[in-house]
Amino acid sequence: MPAYKVKVKWGRETYPDIEVNTDEEPLLFKAQLFALTGVQPERQKVMCRGTQLKDDEWNMQLKDGATVLLLGTREEVPQEPVERPKFIEDMNESELATALEVPAGLTNLGNTCYMNATVQCLKSVPELREALSTYKDDFSGSSLAGAQSITTAMKNLFTQMEKNNTVTPILLLQTLHMAFPQFAQTGENGTYRQQDANECWSEMLKMLQQKLPSQEKENTSKTKYNSFIEQFFGGAFDVEMKCTEAPDEPVTKSKENFLQLSCFISAEVKYMHSGLKSKLQEQLTKKSTTLGRDAVYTRTSLISRLPAYLTVQFVRFQYKGKEGINAKVLKDIKFPIDFDAFELCTPELQSKLTPMRAKFKEVEDANMEKQLKDKDKNTSSTKKDEVKTKTESYWFEDDFGSNNSGYYTLQAVLTHKGRSSSSGHYVAWVRQKGDTWMKFDDDVVSPVQTDDILRLSGGGDWHCAYVLLYGPKILEIPIDEETAKKEQGEAMVTE
Repeated sequence: MPAYKVKVKWGRETYPDIEVNTDEEPLLFKAQLFALTGVQPERQKVMCRGTQLKDDEWNMQLKDGATVLLLGTREEVPQEPVERPKFIEDMNESELATALEVPAGLTNLGNTCYMNATVQCLKSVPELREALSTYKDDFSGSSLAGAQSITTAMKNLFTQMEKNNTVTPILLLQTLHMAFPQFAQTGENGTYRQQDANECWSEMLKMLQQKLPSQEKENTSKTKYNSFIEQFFGGAFDVEMKCTEAPDEPVTKSKENFLQLSCFISAEVKYMHSGLKSKLQEQLTKKSTTLGRDAVYTRTSLISRLPAYLTVQFVRFQYKGKEGINAKVLKDIKFPIDFDAFELCTPELQSKLTPMRAKFKEVEDANMEKQLKDKDKNTSSTKKDEVKTKTESYWFEDDFGSNNSGYYTLQAVLTHKGRSSSSGHYVAWVRQKGDTWMKFDDDVVSPVQTDDILRLSGGGDWHCAYVLLYGPKILEIPIDEETAKKEQGEAMVTE
């Protein structure tokens, strides 16, 4: 067996009596050198008498006592970090907020969680944030001063929340108390009394409705709305009133606007969808001009206009005169993450929604087909090319601020924990991205997952969903590279 003992010289270092077996691959010798010097084999240049050793062939002559020259530098050994890495579970709230870019929380000023939770839910609407950021203060001393003050306070609060981890919303609270004295009521110990969060939500939207102007979008028709809130949060019903005891009596038709839908809770209702439908057809008694007496009428309501942002209130509180409180209905009512409002709409609106729904179906089928092909080719583990997509508009061309598909995705949940609306605690749960949500418990903000949101359906003393905010489901259509470059270029020209 050809084995030699050689002397290896590497820089200023010399290693005598290194055994070399030329029956083995040269890479084995390079591995020996790596063990001695720390120079990786691919970084080694091994020479003897002017000949460089190859990786797969002993192309140089060796003999005992020969000097082998090693050229090459070893990679720097990673230094121990000055500050050891800290795992999420070991972080305190301040460190966690910095690591996860946690949004700002709001200080509780004494039973003001109802206002804090409302603000956090409304702040989840990007179009509302944009409308408030461009809003110009115009105090004129008019009867709209309350609306002016609240809109300005909301604008300033949103600005502060972008810059700080915790904000004290004292200005908004003061303007809310001035505009609505009922929210300023105090108890025996002088602290503010708990208030109904949905009442606060409704009053805030009405104030913003008076001052925030409607928005216009390029390539869409001129807006027909006076306010942003009506445009992005407001829907419309087509209402029919029919006398069930006098079939020949003419049907009364009318239109009604809404800023939220009500989900009524009864013994039969187990799901949000059925609670909404039960409200759309109801029986009532009123005087019939045909019969000349009180008669039973059927009131049918169908949605003729869907807003971009759909608010759903669970009617969980019922007034009990004997106790003098709004007692809470704790029943478990399931709600979906993705909601389809198609069945609640008029036939005319359903017809208008169909084209965009067909696009959603087309993209869904194409994605499913691609997944099956990838599975057949066993390419699921390989790195896939990033797919370029184009975002489709979620509104009708002649109605900016509407929803053109009927599809919604849950964006925020306002919950109540307790037994009555005048006590307990309110919390906001807002989607950040994908399955990651943030729980806003006043100034304590923590990340949660979609599974945690689905557990807010009620059934006990845990947090129960009270107000849900659904945003438009966005359609992303895959496009080829050429189209993507063209659209990117057009976007740059527009800017």
